[in-house]
Amino acid sequence: MKLPAYKDILKMAKEKIDDTLAPIRAIRAKKQAELEMAKLDEEIATQTAQIYEICCAKEIRFADLIEKQDQLALVERKRKQYQKILDEMFPE
Repeated sequence: MKLPAYKDILKMAKEKIDDTLAPIRAIRAKKQAELEMAKLDEEIATQTAQIYEICCAKEIRFADLIEKQDQLALVERKRKQYQKILDEMFPE
């Protein structure tokens, strides 16, 4: 019986470790995306509250209102993109 070369054994061991860690890495990536989505949810709530504050002021600053609405729309779009990516990359 001929023994395999040591470098081949090490390579096989590394591939086995990578195979073992793959599901853990996938879970970590999904959790990172979910964390980013939670941050975006917080930003959406903050932007919405700021829009209400602008609307409730005695003097409505329309330029500020438009700016906040644009920022809110951008954050909402980012959140939808994160959700789409999660749905496509991590189907259940």
